[in-house]
Amino acid sequence: MRGRESEVEPSTGGDPLVAVHGLKKHFPITKGVFSRVSGQVYAVDGVSFDIRRGETLGLVGESGCGKSTVGRTLLKLLEPTEGKIIVRGRDITELDAAQMLPYRRQMQMIYQDPYASLNPRMSAGEIVGEPLVIHGIGDATERRERVAGLFERVGLRPELTRSYPHEFSGGQRQRIGIARALALNPELIVGDEPVSALDVSIQAQIINLLMDLQDEFKLSYLFVAHDLAVVEHISDRVAVMYLGRIVELTDKTSLFEMPLHPYTEALLSAVPIPKARAKGRKRVILTGDVPSPINPPSGCHFHTRCAYAMARCRSEVPILREAMPGHWAACHLHDGGVRFPLEKPPGA
Repeated sequence: MRGRESEVEPSTGGDPLVAVHGLKKHFPITKGVFSRVSGQVYAVDGVSFDIRRGETLGLVGESGCGKSTVGRTLLKLLEPTEGKIIVRGRDITELDAAQMLPYRRQMQMIYQDPYASLNPRMSAGEIVGEPLVIHGIGDATERRERVAGLFERVGLRPELTRSYPHEFSGGQRQRIGIARALALNPELIVGDEPVSALDVSIQAQIINLLMDLQDEFKLSYLFVAHDLAVVEHISDRVAVMYLGRIVELTDKTSLFEMPLHPYTEALLSAVPIPKARAKGRKRVILTGDVPSPINPPSGCHFHTRCAYAMARCRSEVPILREAMPGHWAACHLHDGGVRFPLEKPPGA
């Protein structure tokens, strides 16, 4: 199927809560006594997406593809190298620390490691109440009441506010992290693989808690993960990243039923399923290693491992285009009437 010839940014319709355009984050490589820059790590290399109010956008990909860097750069915990970050219609890309303070209240983060993300010298109540102190919200009594209410809401007993992080289990620590993220009544929460360090049974509890909180507080999530089953459960739309770029973006049903990018096809084929359902399933085995983000391949970053690669893939960067209504893919296969994955282009 030939996609519509469109180079506009993928949009969900209406005014999004957050819109990212051409976001790049490059880390300099220095060497020598004078720390001369000898190269760049192209961690995020031109990413565009938006997030609606009350929506969960899943961001998936292999380890090292840049998905966590996208989340941190979106919140300006890392300064972007290039691109725009627009929040509620305002470009915040160039704002300094003081100007960012009001936006910090609206955008919070849940970290991957529930052990390392909590200060061991602070009690759980102090950790959750710290954002309230920083932003000068309420007096001491009001803050204690707010913290106790947050503990109850995330499934912890209020009396545990006086306990320290080492006294909690991993799941309880992540609940403390969620309570801290909720303290300022944010609109957007970035979850940087928030359940990957937890047991499977605890993962389900945390995911269900996040979904309940989203319904209750009308939260928007950027949910960074590599577990496709978790992403399918919690997300409304899914963006697939490979080596610093988004290669596919659509609603979760379309992505899991009909992927339009060869990398997504390979990613989904690696998901374990019961033997009874695996009959006739096409398994895609990628060859070669993931290229280095220091020296990524020219053209399409995936062409060195793609079974469908053509000559133009080696020199021309594919545009993230709307291959089907609401289904965006960065692949030259959709720029010439080739049906993917049913046909293999000549000369591959």
